[in-house]
Amino acid sequence: MKMRAPVMTKYCYKIRSRNGAIVDGLQIYGRTEQEARVKLNQMYHNCEVISAGELNLDRSVNSSYEDVLDLIVSNG
Repeated sequence: MKMRAPVMTKYCYKIRSRNGAIVDGLQIYGRTEQEARVKLNQMYHNCEVISAGELNLDRSVNSSYEDVLDLIVSNG
């Protein structure tokens, strides 16, 4: 049985940093939005989230050798 890597989602944020600067277009991977927010708060302490969105990439983060071969064979 082949094990698949967890599907990751990319979350996009527009924030106001603690010094008042607006940062737009932050993209953070996470298995859940909560995980992405934890990562965001680790990078930007005490920031204010102005907007948030989700990009579903529908792919595994880590590809195995078998995944690459399957892709080559299916498109060949």
